[in-house]
Amino acid sequence: MTQDQITLFTLFAAVFGMLLWGRFRYDLVAFSALMIAVVLGVVDSKNAFDGFGHPATLIVALVLVVSAGLVRSGAVLLITRTMVDASRSLGAHITMMGLVGGVLSAFMNNVAALALLMPVDIQTARKAGRSPGLSLMPLSFATILGGMVTLIGTPPNIIIASIRQESLGAPFGMFDFAPVGGIAAIAGLAFVALVGWRMIPARDDSALKPEDLSQYIAELTVPEGSKQIGKRLAELQETADKSDVAMLGLIRDGARVYGQARNVALQAGDALVLEATPDALDEFRSTLDLSVADSTRQDLLHADGEGVEIIEVVVPNDSRLNGRSAQTIGLAWRQRSVLLGISRQGKKITAQLRKTELRAGDILLLLVPRDTAAHVVEWLGVLPLADRGLAVTENSKVWLAIGLFGGAVTAASFGLIYLPVALGLVVVAYVLARIVPLSELYTHIEWPVVVLLGSMIPLGAALETSGGTELIAGALVNLTGGLPAWAVLTVLMIVTMTLSDVLNNTATTIVAAPVGIQMAQTLEVSPDPFLMAVAVAASSAFLTPIGHKNNTLILGPGGYSFGDYWRMGLPLEIIVVAVSIPAILVFWPL
Repeated sequence: MTQDQITLFTLFAAVFGMLLWGRFRYDLVAFSALMIAVVLGVVDSKNAFDGFGHPATLIVALVLVVSAGLVRSGAVLLITRTMVDASRSLGAHITMMGLVGGVLSAFMNNVAALALLMPVDIQTARKAGRSPGLSLMPLSFATILGGMVTLIGTPPNIIIASIRQESLGAPFGMFDFAPVGGIAAIAGLAFVALVGWRMIPARDDSALKPEDLSQYIAELTVPEGSKQIGKRLAELQETADKSDVAMLGLIRDGARVYGQARNVALQAGDALVLEATPDALDEFRSTLDLSVADSTRQDLLHADGEGVEIIEVVVPNDSRLNGRSAQTIGLAWRQRSVLLGISRQGKKITAQLRKTELRAGDILLLLVPRDTAAHVVEWLGVLPLADRGLAVTENSKVWLAIGLFGGAVTAASFGLIYLPVALGLVVVAYVLARIVPLSELYTHIEWPVVVLLGSMIPLGAALETSGGTELIAGALVNLTGGLPAWAVLTVLMIVTMTLSDVLNNTATTIVAAPVGIQMAQTLEVSPDPFLMAVAVAASSAFLTPIGHKNNTLILGPGGYSFGDYWRMGLPLEIIVVAVSIPAILVFWPL
């Protein structure tokens, strides 16, 4: 081995040791290793930051912004309403989401499939009062497995097809990967759904329990032309139950409707009196297409066209709200803001919200024009609570958001446009359409994950250019000398999987595919089974968060540490090898 190779292998060993130890955050460890590599001369200083502009890094950042747009537009809520039931057991939820993710990722890029389903899974976990870390890793693994089935499901399959065309004169077809990839995916999904998720370390979900969040008394108005007009209040109960909203009554013409309010037919302008958390309230409003206020206050709220945001504030003794109502101080016409809800330590509120006399200690849910929150808080003399990431679903733009995302993914899947460019165009369109506010554009990106990828990619490239990967390939050829073909295939898969967990799976495929062809020529057998083995193995990066972009995407939202992945990933990789080798020998005979 050369001095550079020794240095790089030592650095990789140190990085993985530090990451598994978990004493220091993963982005600091990776960036420190990159800086050391530059100082030692094994990474050229001109290429030191190439990883931050690498397609894999850009895709991860862009996907997180696109996911936020799908949430804000109501696309995720639409999927959640039709497919997901928060009352399901964790195992049943993982099974259902895994099947959906696996099927989707077979016909669209598996990164895009995860981008669509990840916010659905997070919202379902929030509603169920559990940590998203319990289900995000199974979902990521399911989308990786589903991508093995078709040509367009994952980049390694596309690369393998092109290498076959260069070497053998013809590429693999769209569904040539289906027999082997399908069997591996089915076996893997069964393991993930039935056993694998139980191996994830217990997550702390104490902050996610609904009972720990503020329950607000709130009002939502039935607008003109609403589909709810003519329905009885009782007919909305099923939707209220699904959204975890308690319906307390009805206000008509400024007065409470008593008696048989649940059997009263709804009219335009009626206000539903509700008790719910902010997220549940927004889901209920979006599902039934209700308004946050009457038409006059609604118009004031949206006057500047920049959108709205939700803030939570506490009323102190010296606030101008103490002892007065929102209507008295002119909250709507002075500040173009709406009092959406009041939380008063479990005490009943009988007056109309905007006419309710507020007290010191009340927690208010305010809807304010975007970027005016600081001014409104100062004018009211209230104290803002810590930001919990509350947002208003703009359900009028749901099909626009879905159409933009679907069109971009379709174009990328069929090679009409490069995936990072497609996602970048979606982000630009989301900002221009005000689906994602410009002020929040960068807040949705998990920057520690970006630093991790940006730091590790140059290190992986240096290992390849220094001849380190060729050294591994040469050792592999020598190791398999004299072994039967099935044993050679097994060793090739194991080594390719190991490389894929350390390097980017695209780089692994580029290195391992020629090695597979060379091994087939040495054995004087067909190279197709070896290429198929590389395709499956290169996609099977389940031990670390850096081998596959999907695993990197869930690192931050799931609250995982670097060493969490191998617990479920190691047995999954063993299962993939165990079922793929017989399948390859049957469908792609030597």
